[in-house]
Amino acid sequence: MAGMFDQFEQAAQKSKNNNTWNPLGFIHMKLEQEAPIFSKTKMNFSPSDKITHVAISNKYLVVAMANSMLFRMNLQQPDQQDEISLSKFTSSCRLTNLFLDPTGNHLLISFSPRTPEATPELVYLSRKSNKLRPTTKFRGHDFTEVGWNHSNESESSTGPILLGTSKGLIFETEIVLEGDKFFTSGFSSSLEQYWRQVFDIGKGTNTPITGIEFYRIPNTEKYFIFVTTPIRLYYFNGRANPDEKPLLQQVFTKYLNVPEKDTYEEVRSNLRYSRLRFWSENLVYPQAFGWLIEKGITYGEIDPATQEDIKAIKKTSQTIPYPKPLYEDYSVLQKPPFACVLTEFHVLLAYTDTIKGVSLLNKEVVYEDNYNEAFGRLVNIIKDTMTGTIWAVTENAVFRFKVIKEERNVWQIYCENKKFELAKKYSRDNPVHYNHVLIKEADMLFDKGEYLVSAQRYAETHSSFEEVCLKFIQVDQQDALKTFLRRKLETLTPQEKTQTTLIVIWVVELYLNQLEEMRITKKEQSAKYFELQKEFQAFLALPQVSENVKANKSTIYDLMASHGDKMNSIQLTIVHKDFEQLIRQHIYKNSFHEALDVLKSQNNKELFYQFAPILIQEIPKYTVKALIDQGSNLVPVKLLPALVSCDGELHSKEVIKYLEYCVDRLKSNEKAIHNLLVSLYAKYEPEKLMAYLDRQGQDIMMVNYNVHFALRLCQEYNLTQACVQLSALLGLWESAVDLALTINVDLAKQYANMPPQNDFELRKKLWLKIAQHVVSGKDNIEQAMEFLRSCELLKIEDILPFFSDFVTIDHFKDAICNSLKEYNQHIQDLKDEMEEATQSAELVRKEIQSFRNRYTFISTSDICEICNLTLIIRPFYLFPCNHKFHNECLLKELSPMLGPAKKNKLADLQRQQKILNTQMNPDTISTGSSGISARDAVKADIDNIIASECLYCGENMIRNIDMPFIDEKEYDRIMKEWE
Repeated sequence: MAGMFDQFEQAAQKSKNNNTWNPLGFIHMKLEQEAPIFSKTKMNFSPSDKITHVAISNKYLVVAMANSMLFRMNLQQPDQQDEISLSKFTSSCRLTNLFLDPTGNHLLISFSPRTPEATPELVYLSRKSNKLRPTTKFRGHDFTEVGWNHSNESESSTGPILLGTSKGLIFETEIVLEGDKFFTSGFSSSLEQYWRQVFDIGKGTNTPITGIEFYRIPNTEKYFIFVTTPIRLYYFNGRANPDEKPLLQQVFTKYLNVPEKDTYEEVRSNLRYSRLRFWSENLVYPQAFGWLIEKGITYGEIDPATQEDIKAIKKTSQTIPYPKPLYEDYSVLQKPPFACVLTEFHVLLAYTDTIKGVSLLNKEVVYEDNYNEAFGRLVNIIKDTMTGTIWAVTENAVFRFKVIKEERNVWQIYCENKKFELAKKYSRDNPVHYNHVLIKEADMLFDKGEYLVSAQRYAETHSSFEEVCLKFIQVDQQDALKTFLRRKLETLTPQEKTQTTLIVIWVVELYLNQLEEMRITKKEQSAKYFELQKEFQAFLALPQVSENVKANKSTIYDLMASHGDKMNSIQLTIVHKDFEQLIRQHIYKNSFHEALDVLKSQNNKELFYQFAPILIQEIPKYTVKALIDQGSNLVPVKLLPALVSCDGELHSKEVIKYLEYCVDRLKSNEKAIHNLLVSLYAKYEPEKLMAYLDRQGQDIMMVNYNVHFALRLCQEYNLTQACVQLSALLGLWESAVDLALTINVDLAKQYANMPPQNDFELRKKLWLKIAQHVVSGKDNIEQAMEFLRSCELLKIEDILPFFSDFVTIDHFKDAICNSLKEYNQHIQDLKDEMEEATQSAELVRKEIQSFRNRYTFISTSDICEICNLTLIIRPFYLFPCNHKFHNECLLKELSPMLGPAKKNKLADLQRQQKILNTQMNPDTISTGSSGISARDAVKADIDNIIASECLYCGENMIRNIDMPFIDEKEYDRIMKEWE
């Protein structure tokens, strides 16, 4: 496509022949560099005398010469040749013609008498024999033409053939060589298997038959026969049973009762001859015929399946006049050609000294070849029906014609004659020519007003894209423009994404325009509207279009929105499963329930977060139900924007339902969810707030809401009881008790008992607040006494300041006495505890003294508990429990059980000990006023770490009871060793 898409396929690149490329993409060919259609090559053959007659079939040449010799040669193997004398027959007759069958195996030679006394002869000659065999049955008949059996392949039999005479008689016979006959008549040695006259054209007149051909229609029992005389062309068509002989008499019999004028076409001619030639693309049956007469060549196409009579032949035939000479001599009229050969698109005409090639399509001469006197006059031009090769024979030479791409210019002729289908057929192998034909056809259709078909043709061309579009726009043909764009879209490759996008958007715009115009004119319910809508949907469903629409969704949706086409927009989203856009379209149409249904039908949870704020505002009840149905598939925190946006009691109660579902069923611990629920409880359902706070508990580390936030909300909405509980949760006990006293004393007492038991001062302070509230201003002694009995933390002296000055001590006599008794008892208890402590200290001192004087005996047989070696051979430790360990064994065994601090300290002491052991006279070094040496001090510190308790009986062993026997780092290595 030229222009905007610049996409002309350069199938015809610059050739090596310096061809030039023009802007439209055509190649200007230089004709002189192109080989001619027809060219000839002289055969290496020199006849012994002048050639008079010639026949060629299946690469087999037969020549009759003026010296009465018959020359035969295999053209593939020129050394296979021979000569046969014809003098036996030429003494009284003259040779009139040679008839060679298509296989080249059977030759018939006809002789005409020179004198009235002589008899015409028909002689048979087999390819494998040199013996001339006269046919006895046909003696006395002057045969002018033979119709060979084209389906025969036998070398010993001709099969059924037709023979035409100079009197217009037609015989059918079959020539069979001796030994291959099916029957014999007595002792007859006749070659004819059978013979019979099957038709009479001459009716007793001297009307020679100049051409005769018959063929069988493939896969049928029908035959068609062409017969010509100098002025008539006969056509016979009928059925015949191949098993019955004579074969073709069955066809001719049909015409015995048909008027003769209905069997032929007659022309005016002064010639005593005519020539019937055929062209066949295959060897089955011919597709065209040519009949050489005085006025020209009658040329027609053959379709025997539909052509039943001569009238059908006339409809397809035309007369091609003979070409005029370049320098016409008006004093001498040019004689018609005496022979011709038919090709697919040309006819070669043989004159006495010239061969001319004429186009069958435009009747122009495309080839002319003159023969000089050295070659002699032309004898004949022949086509080998088996191979299709063409031969020109002069009196002294044989030439072979070569046909090179005779169809090269056919497309142009068909194009000029507006036969575009044929023009396209013969230009497909050349993109430039093919494009030219398409453009011509499209232009013609456009001029005739057939815009839709024209658009289809333009789409196949490489014409300028903008130019073609402009042509249809100027004539206001949107349908044609749409067709052109759609067809052009089919020619684009997947790599041409930009071009595809432009065309798709343009076509969508055209459809939307047409649909909108029909809606405006109230034709929305018409059949045409539904048909256009269906066509539009089919276009969008095309794979190439669908993929492009997906890549440009926003643009397509904007186009549809600009035309107000909601239906197509919704359908498009359904087709492409673009649920987001589909939901938008439903919301745009205020179809919120439909939008919610679409939302519930898909698995893209992100769309819930995106559209929940709108849907929960419009249909809160159904939206919340849908959210609950999704369960744990949704993340509640992501829905907070939608939940927070709700306002009003109706919406908030639905939000509360979802939040309660998240908290109770989904066990959500998100603070944002709980905070929102608390805020909605405080504002709309305060009766549920206390139950919620109770479920959350009194451990501030375990609650899921922000306590400070909740307290501010409750203070804002005057929810005193909730404020009491939240204050207590924050450790604001005094505030909690103060607020509780505004509700009732029992609640205050409950919260006064909640502080930690060890915080005596705080608890007492809280109870004093309650006592002050109970006593102040009332002076009710009995109530005060009852309050004191309910609280163990307060004494009578603690509440006395709360009574007025007018209350006398007599009212508290009993309470004061009880208090004094309690103090005395407490003092006595303290004395008893002091005596017990003194006794325990004395026992400890005695036990220490006894340990200082304690000793034990070591035997030479004692061994270390760890290594089982003799104990006294190394430094050792002996524990009161009688467990004994070498110093090194105990240190090695105990080190893994020590904590990091002790390990570091032990390592440091060992380094110091090593340094002291290397110094001179280390015992003389004193470490202070104690008088012990530094080495002894270090050793004592080491003993305190490793010998403070028994390895097996001490607390360290109990603390490390769960330590594994094998270290994790060593586990893999030990497992491999065990394997």
